[in-house]
Amino acid sequence: MSNSEQQAAKIRNQPGFIAALDQSGGSTPKALKLYGVAENSYSGEQQMMDLVHQMRTRIVSSPAFTGQRIAGAILFEATMDRDFGGKPAAEFLWNTKRVVPFLKIDKGLADESNGVQLMKPMPDLDALLKKAKSKGIFGTKERSVIKLANPEGIKAVVAQQFEVAKQVLAHGLVPIVEPEVDIKSPDKAGSEKILKAELIAALDKLPANQQVMLKLTIPEVDNFYAELVEHPRVLKVVALSGGYSREEANKRLAKQNGMIASFSRALTEGLTAQQSDAEFNGALDKAIESIYQASKT
Repeated sequence: MSNSEQQAAKIRNQPGFIAALDQSGGSTPKALKLYGVAENSYSGEQQMMDLVHQMRTRIVSSPAFTGQRIAGAILFEATMDRDFGGKPAAEFLWNTKRVVPFLKIDKGLADESNGVQLMKPMPDLDALLKKAKSKGIFGTKERSVIKLANPEGIKAVVAQQFEVAKQVLAHGLVPIVEPEVDIKSPDKAGSEKILKAELIAALDKLPANQQVMLKLTIPEVDNFYAELVEHPRVLKVVALSGGYSREEANKRLAKQNGMIASFSRALTEGLTAQQSDAEFNGALDKAIESIYQASKT
């Protein structure tokens, strides 16, 4: 079996979850602050990225972080271009940890229109996908946000997501389609209803030999996304924590059969730069175990 076949099998079959380690430009200062690194303790983009890379290196190098409970990890482009433990990041994740590497490819969100935020244009996407493939990346992640139950807006989100997904598939990579429904949406359940119908229609149009992954907000109605979990064009449905605390996200996720976590902030909650390695590894182990258990249902 080729690497990508082994990786697809792992994502499809293994109980476990995806660690989202892809905070980028806008969310990095916040991620560092939660990690106990104040904004006034560094200056400039380069220093900030060095610090966040140290944080990520500490996470992935921890004995708690292995392919036993973690199926995959999502990286930011600057992380993919760097090393973990003296090896290229994606290579380290797969060869050393048996964790499937993904890459966040979107360039952030456009301004809100029709109750949604589409993705900003990605003019250099083909070059990035080519580079990702050459570095051993298995799949990509691209995020848009739905704030209101606006049929026109949600239709546009799904159309754009699948347009990008087709480009990703053409490079032999597996896209994680992420149309996040804002947990503060005044009609979250209504948004999810429209979204599910649009996703099923888009999935039904994919060729029989292609599969995507879906990254969705944990729904208001338990097992609401069961048809998506079972859909032949879907490799896996993963859940974002969306601003819920880890405890709340885990509680909600445990009620969704076949859906696994792809948590970012909820994974790193409680980890700080000031902790000793023993404290840090202990806290990370506890976090990983709780998310793993919620993902196993």
